[in-house]
Amino acid sequence: MKQVILISASCLGIAGCTGIDMNNILPRPPHLVQPAGTPIAAPNTPPAPPMNATTVNEFDTATEADKMAAVAPAPAPAGSLGTTVANLGDPTTPGFWVETPLVSSETEGRVQSKATGRTVKVTLRPTNSGGSRISLSALQLLDLDLSGLHELVVFGS
Repeated sequence: MKQVILISASCLGIAGCTGIDMNNILPRPPHLVQPAGTPIAAPNTPPAPPMNATTVNEFDTATEADKMAAVAPAPAPAGSLGTTVANLGDPTTPGFWVETPLVSSETEGRVQSKATGRTVKVTLRPTNSGGSRISLSALQLLDLDLSGLHELVVFGS
């Protein structure tokens, strides 16, 4: 009899929660929270990929002009901020960026692949996690595998 009462009470309790917005009860994970005042996309950011994108080419919306600008020679960087290990970040976020714990605020910079020696101009974004993530477009310009972990040297502007 006790089991029937407990099961019935549990079902009624769960049914009563249908009008509650769970987003107000459980906070969003820190990596999904957009800091206040941070722009969602930089002015020169390529458009977001289509919702039905399935291939790498569909996710990479950077134009050839965007790619040429990202690999263009730049003045000597301010200096190495350090080395990080990065993997592919969110492929639905367009542009040339690296999320890294090596910076405390969003800034322009460059990254160089230790494996290929190629460099690309990116927006450096701060992150709280221990590792770094790199955009699909930047990863392709560095000529690196999409599924691996890659050692990168990060340079400030």
